[in-house]
This record gives sequence, C-alpha cells and structure tokens, in this order.
Amino acid sequence: MSAVLPPAHPEKSPEQAFFESQKLPSQTRGMTFEALFYRQLHLVTARIHDTENVEQIMLETSQDICKLLNADRLTLYAVNEDGTAIISKIKTGLNSSRDLKLPISPQSIAGYAAYSKKALNLPDVYDEDALKRIHPSLSFLKEVDRRSGYRTRQMLVAPILEGEHLHGVLQVINNKSDEPFGALELDGVAEVCKTLATAIRQRARKNDDEPRRKATKFDGLVADGLLTDEELGLCVQDARSQDIPVEQLLFSAYKIKPAQIGAALSKFFGLPYEPFNPGRIRIEALQGVLKREFVEEQGWIPLEESPEGLLIMCRDPEAVRGARVVPQVFPRISKFAYRVTTRWDFDQTLAQLFGAAADTSTIDDLLAGMDGGPIDDGSGEDSALESAAADNELVKFVNKVIIDAYHQKASDIHIEPMPGKFKTGIRFRIDGGLVPYVEVPAHFRQAMVTRLKIMCDLDISERRKPQDGKIKFKKYGPLDIELRVATIPSAGGVEDVVMRILAAGEPIPLEKLGLTPHNKVRLEATVSKPYGLFYVCGPTGSGKTTTLHSILKFLNTPDTKIWTAEDPVEITQKGLRQVQINKKAGIDFALIMRAFLRADPDIIMVGESRDKETVSMGVEASLTGHLVFSTLHTNSAPESITRLMDMGMDPFNFADALLGILAQRLAKRLCDCKQSYVPEAEELRLFAAEYAEELRHSKAWTQDYAGESKKMVDQWMQTYGENGQIRLYRAVGCDKCNKTGYKGRVGLHELLVADDGIKKLIQERARVAELFAASVEGGMRTLKMDGMEKIMMGLTDLKMVRQVCIK
Repeated sequence: MSAVLPPAHPEKSPEQAFFESQKLPSQTRGMTFEALFYRQLHLVTARIHDTENVEQIMLETSQDICKLLNADRLTLYAVNEDGTAIISKIKTGLNSSRDLKLPISPQSIAGYAAYSKKALNLPDVYDEDALKRIHPSLSFLKEVDRRSGYRTRQMLVAPILEGEHLHGVLQVINNKSDEPFGALELDGVAEVCKTLATAIRQRARKNDDEPRRKATKFDGLVADGLLTDEELGLCVQDARSQDIPVEQLLFSAYKIKPAQIGAALSKFFGLPYEPFNPGRIRIEALQGVLKREFVEEQGWIPLEESPEGLLIMCRDPEAVRGARVVPQVFPRISKFAYRVTTRWDFDQTLAQLFGAAADTSTIDDLLAGMDGGPIDDGSGEDSALESAAADNELVKFVNKVIIDAYHQKASDIHIEPMPGKFKTGIRFRIDGGLVPYVEVPAHFRQAMVTRLKIMCDLDISERRKPQDGKIKFKKYGPLDIELRVATIPSAGGVEDVVMRILAAGEPIPLEKLGLTPHNKVRLEATVSKPYGLFYVCGPTGSGKTTTLHSILKFLNTPDTKIWTAEDPVEITQKGLRQVQINKKAGIDFALIMRAFLRADPDIIMVGESRDKETVSMGVEASLTGHLVFSTLHTNSAPESITRLMDMGMDPFNFADALLGILAQRLAKRLCDCKQSYVPEAEELRLFAAEYAEELRHSKAWTQDYAGESKKMVDQWMQTYGENGQIRLYRAVGCDKCNKTGYKGRVGLHELLVADDGIKKLIQERARVAELFAASVEGGMRTLKMDGMEKIMMGLTDLKMVRQVCIK
C-alpha cells in the first residue's frame, strides 16, 4: 500500500509530549517515541490475532487502535458477499442512525480506498480541490456530519488486503492533536491492516478445517460471563431443532433476564437497549396510524418524540433501517432514533399499546375448559363464590368477553341470567342493536357476576339492591379501557349486569362529524358567539358527548379557558380542564358549576342538565359573558325549549341566553357493499312528499306547493345528482357486514338556531307546534329531512331513517 497524498509532519501525541517534557536530546526522544509506538502496535496486533471474528475485534481492539494512532474514532468496513460494496461493521465514538453501505467505487473516500487498493491520508476531508486531484469523482459524504453534528477533519484510510484480495477498509478519523496524521501513523495503519487481513484469512481457514459455532448477536452474553461459548452454541442448536426463538430458550432454560439479553443486543448492534416500560401510554398520533398485525410483522414500534428524533423500538434495527419503511410511514418526521429490544420487551410493549393478540382459542373452547359445578341456586357462600370467581379459566373467560366486545366495536355488554337450570345469555350492543354473543351454563352464573363485582370493587354479598361501579380493565387485561358497570336484581333471585365500554379517545374534527354543509355553516356561526347557551339533545347513546367534544375542539385555542364537568370523562383533549363527577363524594354538576364560575372560564361544558339548579346556573353563566354547552335527554330541538321552560326557567332570561339547540340521532350506515339505483318517477315523488311533510305549513309552501316542490327537487339534482339523475342506495350484505348490509353509524342532526323570531316565541311561552313551524321556516332541517339528504349522499337508507325518527 502507498499513500496517495504525501505524509504530513508527525503530530504530537500525549506520549510524544511526555518525552519532550523530559528535556531529552531530540534524536533520543524520537527513537524512544518510535520504540514506544511500535511496542504498542505489537500489543494491538497480538490482540487482533487472539480474536475470533470482526465483531469481537470491534469489542476488544478498536479503542486500542484509536489510542495507538491518537485518533478520535474509527470505522471498519467489510466487503459484502458479492464483492460490490463495503459495509460498516465497527463504529466507535458515535452511533449513526444506520449502517453505512458504500459501493466499491471512487465516489466516497472509503470506497476509493477499496477500489484503488491504496491508502489515503487527508489533512482536510472538506478540501474538495484536493479530493478532485486524487480522482475527479471523489467526494466526502457530509450526510453523517450533518445528521450527527460531528465535524470530520483529518482522515486516514487504508484497504485491508491479502495479496490482491480485498477483505475491507479501515478508516481512522480526526487526530486528537488537530493536525494531519503523520508518517508513523500511516505505517501503523498499514501494519494493523496487514494483521487484520492475516487474522481474517486464518479464521476463514480454521472455519473450513474445523466446524465452529457461527457468531451470533448473543455473543455479548459470553463476554459478560453469563454463558460459556459451548452453552450458547448448544442453545442456538436446540432452538433451531425445536423451531423456537433463541431468546425464548435463553429466557426459559438458562434463566437469562431480558435486560441481560438486551445488553448483548446493544453491543452487537451498537445501539441503546430499550426495555419494556409499564408506565408508557398510547399516543394516537403515532400508534393510532398503524395496525397491530403490521407492527407485529414489521418488528418495530414508534414510541415517542425525543430530542434525538422519533424513538423506534426494533427487534432487528439493521433490517428495519434497511427496509426504509419507517420514513415512509412518518414522512413529516425527519429524525429517527432507533433502539434495539428483546422479543419479550417487544411483545409486552405491543400488547400494552395495541392490545392483546387475537386469541386463537374461541369462547366455546374457554367454556369447555372451565370445570363444571353444582347448579347455582343463589344460596352459595360468599367465600365459595369468591374462590370460584378467582378460578383461572373463569378469569380468562370474563376477560375474553370484554376483549371481544371491544374488538367488535360494541358499546355495551349485557349479561342476562335466567333462574334455575336455564343458561345465562350474553349480548353485545353493536351499531345500536343487540347481537347474541354466547350462552353460559347455569353453574357459572353467580361466579361470573361475582368476578365482575370484584373487578369493580362492589359488595359481593349484596344481591338485593342495584349497584354501580367502574372497571379499569388495564389492571386485568391488555386493553386500556374503562367499563361502567350496573348490576340490577331481577326475577328469580338472579342479577343482571350491563357494562358500558368507555373507550378513551380523541375528539372527532367538526368536519368529520357527518354534518351536511348547510348545518355545518350554521353550527360554526352559532357556537362562535362570545357568550350564550347551546344544547345538544337526544336519547342515551345518540352521540351527544362526541358532538360536544367536536365543537369544543373547534373552539379550543391557546387563548381560551375551557372547563368541563362530565360523568364519566370519556374523551380527552389537550387544553381542556376536565372534572369527573363523583356523587359518592358529593361532587355533582351543580356544585362543579358553582366552582367553575369562580375559576375564570371562557367556555363551560356541563355533561347533563338534569335539574332546575344546573339549568339556572347555566343561564346565569351565559348571561354573565360565558359560553355554556350542555346536553338534554329530549326528542327534538323545539321540544327541548318547552322542557326547559317546564323546569321553571324565566322565559325572558332564557330567551336572551339561548344560542341554539342541536338534536341528534344515530342511524345505521350502509356497508360498502351497497347497491345504487335510479328511482322511478313515482318513488322520487313520494320521497319528495315525505321530505316536505314538515314544510307544508310554512308560508311559501302554502302559497305555491307545486312550485316549491319542483324547486326543492331541482336543488337536490344540483347538489346530489349525477348526470342529471338522483341515485338512491339499497343494502346488499357481505362478509364484512355479517350479511346485514350495514356497518357503523351516521349522525342525523336537527339544528335550531335561536334567532329573534324564536326568542320572541320563547318569551311568549309559545306551544311546541309554533316553535317547530318557526324553526323550519327559519332554515332548520328536521332529523328526518337531514336523514333523507344523507340517503341521497349514499350514507344510509329510508328504512334506517324511519327507524330513528319519530315523525
């Protein structure tokens, strides 16, 4: 090997500085320094010969080589299998975000050393003119410096040659004296490369002559004294024969802890080890965009944003970085910090953030595995029931019911026992309808109810009175959800249990709430007022809370203070101060409302207005400059006004405070398997007549019914028509929707805006019919009208709209 650039003057290493400080003659100092250098070089080369593979060289000799050459760091490249590129095997000093793979060509410095089989000694890698003099294509890859903030200056690069056969490249970076590497260092690198080539050849020959254990990523366990080389080789062989992961065998048979395996992986990959963190919480913006199956298959999990970039937990960082899938999934993120982890840590984190894997055992399998027992007549001892409730198979069964309900997107779980020998039925409420799930033998009845009571800390001996509580399922299973539980004694000495699944989530943006453009414009204008009272009304489970949180998300800005009182807090969002109602502690809506008024609010949201006191305080708060939102259990927007008046509200104050009322229902949404068709003229005429039923009594329709009807159909044609035709849709049924034709639900909305005419009618205590007529004339679309527009949008059909709309 020969240097392409002339060797620079020898720099002053710490050893040289020491000899100069001893006031020795210059010739003696030089001879002594060289002797010391070559003695250290001999020790380094001897250690290289004692090592088994390139990875072991990295662990044991790289720091010695850096010290010998007074270098800051080094990189060792090995030639890949097809001999077209060199790949970094050793990196000291800095952990780059990925391994470097360089073609054997003049484009890079290390690649040129491999291509030309000559050494390079570069005083400044940023000197492009000097690089071009060596080869016109030669340049320094500045990407690593830019990404890491490290500044490469001097570089000494040499090929590892065995005759003309290339094994790799040794790249030494930055002289600690900040001077070009000297002739002595150039000789030292040449000797190290020669020794490396010899060692690699000898190891290859030894491998050919006598079969040896292949190097593995668990060699760090041997280096740390946790296993012998023979034990690790046997473990790898046993894992292969049993067709199980090596980690699993290390964990079970050799009692090696995940943290110890993680330390070995960290050494092998040159990356920090990321253990399982029980306190980690799911971040929807990161994990919510990925499916569990995809994450499990790919072997990486995004954890959280950090100063280094987005933390990525990987089982095999090299494979993950090589696939380049992560930057494609998160294109807006520029920096990624990869972390290696064990299979155990990965599986625990996966279950924590994405839920349990699909259980291969069916609910029938679990029932079959549960031990039979005597028929439960409700007279069992509490201690016996508690023991039965703790049975492992019963615990698995109850968890399975809850997990299945969550994955099937059920809102409620109904457990309905029958007396005597009859079975207990379990049903799920999915998309508003009850669906049978499974029937449980009678002898499990009371033990199952007792298990649920234990989970929500209720009195297991009390079976005559209704009880209610909550289950924080994270304590018992892999899902981070809460369940609101109600137990109700029913005929025959049994107890029904109904559980509402409160899946914590983020608010839906207002534009994705399913509002028609007409209602969206009117709603945004109404809730953007600086103060006033706004209600969302509808029966239980109609999505009132979801809509309110979407409105709050629309209004949530850094300069706005928003307080909410909810029972329970289901949806959370940054910027809101949310209070949980606790009746047992005496914290109810009225008490919290009084507290809110002393807490400098801009916007107040009260979960329910059930009594006169809460409504009165809402009116008072809105009249004193606050924007107040709440919900009501009423059928329509105009009826809500009379309901509030019946609570004893002063009509003048209430009329001044009211901004608007949004009534809401949820109708079943058509599945993607729906079929479109063009209705016949008679069907369209009847459809239009049904839509206009509420408009007939308005002035315009009374005077010219035919003209208004034609104008309405023309407007539909313009808004919803295709090629001059209005299309309707019918349910079909497929495997995705379980042959029902419907999947999911869509909101129907009726928005009453309290304009001057409505306020005047409120002050006059007008009847519902008058309020209704004035609202429709003022632009309100009834629930049925809104539903029929969504029929033309292809979201639902007339049968579903009629089911949820009374009129």
